Amino acid sequence: MDNKIKALMRFLDAAHSVYHATAGLAEELEKKGYIRLEEQENWHLVPGGKYFLTRGGTAVLAFRIPEKPPVGFMMSASHSDRPTFKIKENPELSGKYTRLATEKYGGMLMGTWLDRPLSIAGRVVVETENGVESKLVDIDRDLLMIPNVAIHMNRQANDGYKWNPAVDTLPLLAGAGGAGKLNKLLEKAAGGKVLGHDLYLYIRQKAAVWGLDKEFISAAALDDLECAWCCTQGFLEAEETDSIPVLCVFDSEEVGSSSVQGAASDLLESVLTRICETLDLELPRLLAQSFLVSADNAHALHPNHPEFADPNNAPVMNGGVAVKFNANLRYCTDGVSAAVFRKICAEANVPVQTYCNRADIPGGSTLGNISLSHVSVPTVDVGLPQLAMHACYETAGVKDVLYLQDAMKAFYSTSMQISGEGYTLR
Repeated sequence: MDNKIKALMRFLDAAHSVYHATAGLAEELEKKGYIRLEEQENWHLVPGGKYFLTRGGTAVLAFRIPEKPPVGFMMSASHSDRPTFKIKENPELSGKYTRLATEKYGGMLMGTWLDRPLSIAGRVVVETENGVESKLVDIDRDLLMIPNVAIHMNRQANDGYKWNPAVDTLPLLAGAGGAGKLNKLLEKAAGGKVLGHDLYLYIRQKAAVWGLDKEFISAAALDDLECAWCCTQGFLEAEETDSIPVLCVFDSEEVGSSSVQGAASDLLESVLTRICETLDLELPRLLAQSFLVSADNAHALHPNHPEFADPNNAPVMNGGVAVKFNANLRYCTDGVSAAVFRKICAEANVPVQTYCNRADIPGGSTLGNISLSHVSVPTVDVGLPQLAMHACYETAGVKDVLYLQDAMKAFYSTSMQISGEGYTLR
């Protein structure tokens, strides 16, 4: 198995929550010599410097300062969150059994979560001598399960069933004597009295490569950790240019991006402004020669339901990176941004496919059009074709992982000059 695929699988297997995913990406950057910045502190940026920051523990943004005076920004945006169940405050439901009260985070395929071992990961805020401190928590054991109802008691289960998240998907934690034990478990894991938490369910099944020719990869949260990882690797491997490369991994995309660490926040705009102020550059001039790749996975042609796809714009797994189009601007791609990205991919020998929704089946939106409200630059929406999007265990193509890493390496190794409607790539 390719070492790059193994590295992705290790990342996915450790990224049991949005907090753990962001910590994993931050660790990758630190290993490559990137200096962590804090938003509340003064920044001293120098030519040749490599920097990153996190916000809220769930978003990460990294950049490099070229040795030469920069001409613009070459940026990518992906997201760190995934549809799951979030644990409510005061979650224990006691009786004959002990269950947990949860609520849906994002739009999910709910039935995929039933009858499989689950556990809990996320952030716990504990009391300390100096105030409060956030701790990452991952209860690394088979802890919970959401049990199905037997077919004998639900004869309509195979005829289309509407799941009620207040009843059908509450996870079983313990028998009648389980009351109060979860909080003790969390306090032991976090090392202090729990004052607050942001905790989520995750499946215990690890990432796997499978298929007759080992051509498929399945894991939790391929949407969008696959793109987040590939963009990060391309960013780290790229050659230096006259542009400032910027890597963005936002939170909250699955619920509209409207958080302080989402694409609708001021995070990207604030960082670009501070870079320009520190280096005595004019932000509007640099933005006028900048480009953004919005990377969020795409729907692959389904083997059992090809009728759901647009017949001429249905990407397949292992066929290359998909460029995503939508007339109503759910995706930001236009003829120019598609052409620029295709040219970069062609020079890197990366195959490119196209994705459009079938005209009578509206698709989901992503973060490119949201980030443009703060940083308006030419943007292409891309993704890797996958099956079972928003299931708890998703499937994509092994080759496409390598294609996107190569594409983003080539993208970040490119500097762009824009003159009128003409684009010069160097």
